[in-house]
Amino acid sequence: MSEQTTAVPATQDETRMLAELNKKFVHDARSQQLIEISYRIVDSPIGRLLLASTEAGLVRVAFETEGHGRVLEVLAHKVGPRILKDDRSLDDAARQLDQYFSGALQEFSLPLDLRLSTEFRRQVQLELGHIAYGQTQSYAQVAEHIGKPKAVRAVGSACATNPLPIVLPCHRVLRTDGSLGGYLGGLGIKTRLLKLENPDFDGGEATLF
Repeated sequence: MSEQTTAVPATQDETRMLAELNKKFVHDARSQQLIEISYRIVDSPIGRLLLASTEAGLVRVAFETEGHGRVLEVLAHKVGPRILKDDRSLDDAARQLDQYFSGALQEFSLPLDLRLSTEFRRQVQLELGHIAYGQTQSYAQVAEHIGKPKAVRAVGSACATNPLPIVLPCHRVLRTDGSLGGYLGGLGIKTRLLKLENPDFDGGEATLF
């Protein structure tokens, strides 16, 4: 007859010791510049979000529907394989997202790392930050604002591949006829974000709410 073993839960002292060891490991890894990407996963009204940062700034915000494991694989390939999950990191980004979802924050103020985008896409994505809370623009309007009025499709692609959704608000960009267009997180999430910013949003306007 085989003996069954029962896992013994860690005591408070053991839990505290493990937390201190992990904190020391993270500190040592950072001081020796062994970490290329830190990430954490936070809860939100639209699902769990992966936040990832480099020394330069926030590099990725990923929806749960994207598959966080796949996102980390891409980051390892494009940025570097030295990735650490650190629930103590990205506190400012997590706090600002909480404030945004509670309605207390309308504009993010975070250092950003846009290395995942090409030069043109970075130009578009930074322009998204100028679309004010409570407003939308069409893809054509964004193209006009960056001085490339014929690049409407390319603007759409830049929005679709935006590595920092919500922070750089591509959800505020609609088609010229006022329809939603596409969204990395899905049209349901795009609608929820627009309604968060303006409860009267009905999907029918492409300019001011």
